[in-house]
Amino acid sequence: MTKPIVIAIDGPAASGKGTLARRIAQRFGLAHLDTGRLYRATALGVLAAGGDPEDSAAVEKAARNIDLSRLGDPRLLQENVARAASVVAAMPAVRAALLQAQRDFANHPPLVANRAAKGAVLDGRDIGTVVCPDADLKLFVTASAESRAARRVKELRASGAAAIYDDVLQDMRERDARDSGRRVAPLSAAPDAVTIDTTLLDADQAFEQASHLVARLCAPAGANRR
Repeated sequence: MTKPIVIAIDGPAASGKGTLARRIAQRFGLAHLDTGRLYRATALGVLAAGGDPEDSAAVEKAARNIDLSRLGDPRLLQENVARAASVVAAMPAVRAALLQAQRDFANHPPLVANRAAKGAVLDGRDIGTVVCPDADLKLFVTASAESRAARRVKELRASGAAAIYDDVLQDMRERDARDSGRRVAPLSAAPDAVTIDTTLLDADQAFEQASHLVARLCAPAGANRR
């Protein structure tokens, strides 16, 4: 059996990595896992039970009971869940509990449209550095905090939520500091990652840049790999 192609996409919140990962997966016939949703689901499990995201024992228990089939829960997009996810993601026991699930997805990707996937795209904070250090392609998608905050405000307002730019920007900077400064698996670009700065790029332009790199690894969905 051919070894699945693995693409790792890392970057800070609202950099555009999730959109890029989904588009790459769809274009090239790959399975996609938004690993940030694993941490959000962990945080949501604790919050929904009335627990404290700072309670390491409760958080680790929630992480070990993650159901991958429920990662589409719309509650995962709530800002309070996102903030709690950044807190629980800094806990070594939580990262350890979720590590194998991520590697299993990469090494044994699920079916895509009832067909065997050519591989997997995983996006998160530590995919290229910790989860899949031997990934076939590593991308680090970034953007200025100001542009990312503006995107997040637009998303929140489009969903009907109230959002103040200065508050979102402050939250973004605090989250960046937690993600980059945590002791275990901090947010950082792998030495061999290709950086795509989306500050001045739209989604189509970022996708075009990434597609040229991915096309070297696999043919478009429906075509034979060269």
